[in-house]
Amino acid sequence: MKRGIIIAALVAAAGVGVLLAPPPFDDTTRIRSSVEIARDPDSVFDYVTTPANWPKWHPSSLGVSGAADHPLELGEQVTEDFLVAGHRGRAVWTVLEREAPERWVIAGEVDGRKAGAITYTLTPSGTGTRFDRELVYASPSILFAVLNRASVRAKVERESATAVQRLKEILEAAARSGREPWSSDSA
Repeated sequence: MKRGIIIAALVAAAGVGVLLAPPPFDDTTRIRSSVEIARDPDSVFDYVTTPANWPKWHPSSLGVSGAADHPLELGEQVTEDFLVAGHRGRAVWTVLEREAPERWVIAGEVDGRKAGAITYTLTPSGTGTRFDRELVYASPSILFAVLNRASVRAKVERESATAVQRLKEILEAAARSGREPWSSDSA
């Protein structure tokens, strides 16, 4: 009886170890969201690269601290509290690329572990700006890879689609009202 319990415990521990191991295959997820915004690229770029604005338009962003009150430059960092697909955490984002007003790339770390990258690409269009947002992340474990395919990815896709739609609404409403969403007199 005792030997059976020990064997069962070893098998269970081995199973958990396998689930927590890195996947033996590339399991990189890319989530792209795009929207046309009736604003010039400079205005859109300044707004989206100012981290204090993220909680206003991205449903996963709960709050931002650090150098959050201006468009971040190459190498600057900011800390964001998030709730993504039901998971709460804190990420430190570092600007890796900045080509205003066309491209901006940030890489995130959660608990000292690489947690993905976000790229904003802005292209002038007939009505203003095409804003493309791409989130790329790799599964750190087999368990995460399974959960990602089962439900996490779909939730993140919905949150990302909501985010770019909110961004469009905020920036276009500001243009109609003449009150910029980043000014001190806006709500």
